[in-house]
Amino acid sequence: MAGTFSLRIVSPEGDVLKEDVEFVVLPGGLGELGILPNHAPLIAGMDIGVIRYTVNGSVRRAAVTGGFVEVIENSTIVLADTAVLSEEIDLARAVEAKERAIKRLAARTNEIDVRRAEYALRRATARIEATEGKK
Repeated sequence: MAGTFSLRIVSPEGDVLKEDVEFVVLPGGLGELGILPNHAPLIAGMDIGVIRYTVNGSVRRAAVTGGFVEVIENSTIVLADTAVLSEEIDLARAVEAKERAIKRLAARTNEIDVRRAEYALRRATARIEATEGKK
């Protein structure tokens, strides 16, 4: 296929996605990374966020919670800490998780693990953002 490359997203649970895509945008550690066919070799860290990828002109999404990406020979491999495709996200559950994290952070008692609550908030926000356009 001209104008495409292989995208594979893997998490500790196994393969999440393997698809030929036209374009990928990843949440890099210092900002978004855009990948097109014939991209130069690259290894980079990823942050919590949303992967956007285009298949036959249609934009699809997946939420990830960090990891690494390797681009080599028209192949992009994402090794994610966790990854979930937008169509598999339970939006109501993500909204509830976000609200719980916000309440925990607002309380700020000694019993609250602030870093864990901040992580939960960022993860829930990424999942909500990944479902944009999903009804």
